[in-house]
Amino acid sequence: MTVVLTDRIEMADNDDFSLDDLFDQLEPVPEGYRVEVVRGVVHMSPQRTTHWDIIRRVLRQLENHFGEDARITSDVRIDFPGYGNGFCPDLAKLADDATPDRKGKFSPYDVELIVEVISKGTAINDYGDKKETYAETGVPVYVIIDPYSAQCHVFASPKGDTYRSEVTVDFGDPIDLTCTPLGLTIATDKFPRD
Repeated sequence: MTVVLTDRIEMADNDDFSLDDLFDQLEPVPEGYRVEVVRGVVHMSPQRTTHWDIIRRVLRQLENHFGEDARITSDVRIDFPGYGNGFCPDLAKLADDATPDRKGKFSPYDVELIVEVISKGTAINDYGDKKETYAETGVPVYVIIDPYSAQCHVFASPKGDTYRSEVTVDFGDPIDLTCTPLGLTIATDKFPRD
């Protein structure tokens, strides 16, 4: 079950009301749920075992490639440009020299890779508003992993609010990122399906 509270919890159209204020009001988040704000709308979704199993498999491969000290976050809020964009990507690979600001947050301009494993109720965000925002911010590579269709969608070469390169890979086939600044391949043969 995914809860999208579009009629009740929206950011006020007020410069004095920040994402920090909104997230503070949402505390405590129920255990096992993830909350993020996409274009001013709060989205709360439960974490599923399949979801985490895929994230864990990708994380291990990223650490094997980049090292255990690589800056990789999971479900950590990054505020992206645009109105009310407090995203918590499933995985974000940050530049090696990325440092958090005085509030402990990383800049979206330090992001080198975003991986999102979709949930049925919030998939529209991953394929729509978030994809557009990631492209506008210049995130070099964005990967959507869809356990319902057993496919991965790889977006690269951002320009404006779109990605110029899009490749779809079936579970079982590798995600080839060797032609991107990341220079790695991600195996998908052990990804579980929903």
